[in-house]
Amino acid sequence: TVLAPIDWLRTFFVLYLNGAKFNAFKSYGVPKINVSLGGKLTLGKNLRMNNRESSNPIGRFKACSMVVGKKGELIIGNDVGISSTAMVCYERIEIGNNVNVGGNVVIYDTDFHSLAPSDRMNPTLDKKNTKTKAVFIGNDVFIGGHSTILKGVTIGDNSIIGACSMVVKDIPPNEIWAGHPARFIKKLEKN
Repeated sequence: TVLAPIDWLRTFFVLYLNGAKFNAFKSYGVPKINVSLGGKLTLGKNLRMNNRESSNPIGRFKACSMVVGKKGELIIGNDVGISSTAMVCYERIEIGNNVNVGGNVVIYDTDFHSLAPSDRMNPTLDKKNTKTKAVFIGNDVFIGGHSTILKGVTIGDNSIIGACSMVVKDIPPNEIWAGHPARFIKKLEKN
């Protein structure tokens, strides 16, 4: 796929208008970015974003989406690749360097709603009592396509998450995890 200069220019303006801090990036198509007043979005060098079907046609196509709430901080390191990825950050999501995030992965640091049924009947209480907890993804991690990373999770350096996994607890460095919910598969050999 040829990188269209218009994609880069449109993405530049989307990032700029949302107050993002960013360096060099490549974008195939245009991502959907929404940073609330007070929220922070920081993108490292050489971010690669696939936002259109022709750049990564693995199914369930959508543009990358980054939503940062007014108290949220979304930080993406250097040399990261994402495809049709959705990130919703109300507290903190931090992604290290040299990370590959497969197509249609979602990363959430929030439950979106209160877990108490009575709270959900009242929009003010629902919002007030929604739980959030930071997500940390280490360096050199690979997250397989269609996976879900939920709030409060830390994924250690050099780990691999198998496709279609649901990550609900911490994953140590140098391990392969997969499944729904994700479970330990094996240790990675050190190079």
